[in-house]
Amino acid sequence: MARSAPDAAKAAQTKVLRQEAGRWLKAARETAGLTQAQLSERVGLRYYTFVSQVESGVGRLPIETQEAWAQALGLDPSDFARTLLAYYEPELFRLLFDYDARTSRATA
Repeated sequence: MARSAPDAAKAAQTKVLRQEAGRWLKAARETAGLTQAQLSERVGLRYYTFVSQVESGVGRLPIETQEAWAQALGLDPSDFARTLLAYYEPELFRLLFDYDARTSRATA
């Protein structure tokens, strides 16, 4: 079954946002001076390939692991989760914070 135009556009936007989130996470890891293997060890992952998948935009961080990732990267967990929410769920982010993450402006 073919996707409708709005569904295809949403899927494309989701892919772009996950890639942007991955670049942000990679930059945070590099700023922390960690390799993918070191980060995976700090957050309790068996394989570093999950870090690679998230950084490439293929995967996303589950909510229940975000605090551990933030701490491993030396970031504030609340700010970390808020940033990922803006990438992973931009409409929910807008509704919760009355802020459009794509334009970096308050919507009110």
